[in-house]
Amino acid sequence: MAGSGGRANAAGSAGAGPRIGGAGPGAALRAPCALLLLAVLVLCAYCLGAVQGRCLSTARAPVPAPAAPRAARRPGVPSLRVARGHGRQRFPQALILGVKKGGTRALLEFLRLHPDARALGSEPHFFDRCYERGLAWYRSLMPRTVEGQITMEKAPSYFVTCEAPHCIHGMSPDTKLIVVVHNLVTWAISNYAQALSRMPGLPSFRALAFRHGLGPVDTAWSAMHIGLYAQHLAHWLCYFPLSHFLFVRGECLVSNPAGKVGRVQDFLGLKRVITDKHFYFNATKGFPCLKKAQGARQPHCLGKSKGQPHPRVPEAVVQRLHDFYRPFNCKFYQMTGHDFGWD
Repeated sequence: MAGSGGRANAAGSAGAGPRIGGAGPGAALRAPCALLLLAVLVLCAYCLGAVQGRCLSTARAPVPAPAAPRAARRPGVPSLRVARGHGRQRFPQALILGVKKGGTRALLEFLRLHPDARALGSEPHFFDRCYERGLAWYRSLMPRTVEGQITMEKAPSYFVTCEAPHCIHGMSPDTKLIVVVHNLVTWAISNYAQALSRMPGLPSFRALAFRHGLGPVDTAWSAMHIGLYAQHLAHWLCYFPLSHFLFVRGECLVSNPAGKVGRVQDFLGLKRVITDKHFYFNATKGFPCLKKAQGARQPHCLGKSKGQPHPRVPEAVVQRLHDFYRPFNCKFYQMTGHDFGWD
């Protein structure tokens, strides 16, 4: 036994080669398999390390913050710049409503002469088109004001927007509302004249105002619908008391601009700064202009679309419209406590 152990030790000390070679055919097959297995293990370790390396580097890499989403532009929605300067941006304390192209722009331009009245020049259409953007966005558009100044904006379409009274009351129940109204028959003809200058192929005024010749008045046409003052005002009175309203006749802004602007200044609690000296009558356009607009050195009149000649409308059409609006006007006179004399 001792001799056998000595021979084994001697074979082992002679090296691995003779030992493997002396192990028989099975050992010869096992050697290549062991080498192949070792190579596979090394390759797997390398691949695993490479994959882990890539994952770690990805995890450690700083992920850039996503860009703030830009508000989608919709047709008819203006892109307005954020105001800069001294003071604070506040929600409007007063809004100018009423009929479009009935004097709202003129009144806004007149009031902008006052040093204590700051107004947004463009119409943001917040309460009729952009309310989903939020009140913070709306306030960011307002001009900056200091103590003693008021913020204003105008959008005549608010007056006929069903959701506007509720939303404006939610912004501030103390909002003052200046409503520019007009004789709806003459206003509708004027509105048609401006539309016709842009689209010469429009149907006749009569065809738009009535169904089936001189049948029922087509209140689906916006020029007819807006004249239902009593219906629109009733909706507003569900949210604001009558004392929060000042009704301004658009006709009087032409015949007596200083007098009407004086009343508006009183309503807003402003000193009467804007007077007769600020106006002159432009005979060519047929309405008053400013001798000096805000920030301008020259006299200022409204745009070319203002003061266009009216098309001839048959007297029968005019009379039919007066008859249609008469009961609505009478109700409006009762609600406001003022006879506007349109009949």
